[in-house]
Amino acid sequence: QWQLVESGGGLVQPGGSLRLSCAASGFSLDHYAITWFRRAPGKEREGVASIDNTGKNVHYREAVMGRFTVTRDNAKNTQYLQMNNLKLDATAVYYCAASRSFWAVRPSPPVNSFHSWGQGIQVPVSS
Repeated sequence: QWQLVESGGGLVQPGGSLRLSCAASGFSLDHYAITWFRRAPGKEREGVASIDNTGKNVHYREAVMGRFTVTRDNAKNTQYLQMNNLKLDATAVYYCAASRSFWAVRPSPPVNSFHSWGQGIQVPVSS
């Protein structure tokens, strides 16, 4: 069964950091790009960051540039989203998704292009 599982979420204070992981099982991420999405309460899902299958090409939403870093470790079949200096508006459920093609996060990529989705993980930012 092809599956993506996010981990590393949890309550964090403004200005704090978290690293989310996205681990694949049942398939290899070697040939897949990964895009991180988030859905804040009452808002539509939006792309946050993406990375191609080689790790050489990345793209970020403007609001997180300089604070979020997306990386991958194909040997561990895992991809990471490092989030620093988190702001209150980062509160959301974060999802990772795998696709054969590398997509920029804006404009929002077509959801039917994604092969697998994680179940989502909560990231509440609160003081």
